[in-house]
Amino acid sequence: MVKQSLTDDPQEGASAEADRHTARFATYFHIHLVSDSTGETLNAMARAVCARFTDILPIEHIYALVRSTRQLDRALEEIAGAPGVVMHTIIDPNLRAALEEGCRKLDMPCIAALDPVVSAMSRYLGAKISTRVGAQHALNNDYFDRIEALDYAIAHDDGQGGQDLTQADVILVGVSRTSKTPTCIYLAHRGVRAANVPLVPGRPPPDQLFELKNTLIVGLMTSPERLIQIRRNRLLSLKENRESDYIDTDSVRAEIIAARRLFEKNGWPIIDVTRRSVEETAAAIINLLSGGRGQVEVLG
Repeated sequence: MVKQSLTDDPQEGASAEADRHTARFATYFHIHLVSDSTGETLNAMARAVCARFTDILPIEHIYALVRSTRQLDRALEEIAGAPGVVMHTIIDPNLRAALEEGCRKLDMPCIAALDPVVSAMSRYLGAKISTRVGAQHALNNDYFDRIEALDYAIAHDDGQGGQDLTQADVILVGVSRTSKTPTCIYLAHRGVRAANVPLVPGRPPPDQLFELKNTLIVGLMTSPERLIQIRRNRLLSLKENRESDYIDTDSVRAEIIAARRLFEKNGWPIIDVTRRSVEETAAAIINLLSGGRGQVEVLG
């Protein structure tokens, strides 16, 4: 394991010794993720677990679609060159045994990530465990629903396809750079048809937005300071350095106030995305779709 200080270099003199005592260290370690499918589930689990530890920085090595002895041997060669922790979701009993034996010889922990949950579910349901690889990615109705939802989100991004808003499960409304698009895309991967409508100063929202009766409409808000920071970064990425109302403090505050008044006037639930990740915002929206309101941070 390699330890690296996350603090600035200590100053010379008397303060140097104190800095050395108070310096925080990050432990880097290798984590090898071996999957016979896409590896998405395993990757998400590993990141969730590693996030529970402070000052721990995993170096991920992903081996996806490992379904033959030859592929497993290549993975074990790379694992041997970077000792660490091995997590896997291998179903085939022969490959599984070979991986566990290889890790035993290398004196590395080998964790079957899904085993505890699958075993507990099997005991509860009294059902036999399937050995079909990639079962969660089967081309069933749910899969095609997610593809349709993704197509819908792309077609109805930033107010496009406004004539078809009646097909949406949820419509996100907010000023520019309030994470409307990434939230819609994330919701689409959960099978939710999400459209978004931008609030542009001087341009009223489409009339159809106010005519919808059974569609959930959610207003997204953020703090002026955070919004200005995001917009400045956006302009810098476009190599645009001119000052404009887009990042003017008074103009941005006016945008946010107008948006909040619109949301409150129409009785739309409001989610403050200032300190929320896209995943957290999407979870709050799914909670609203299922009829819950207690988990959403409503302003006002």
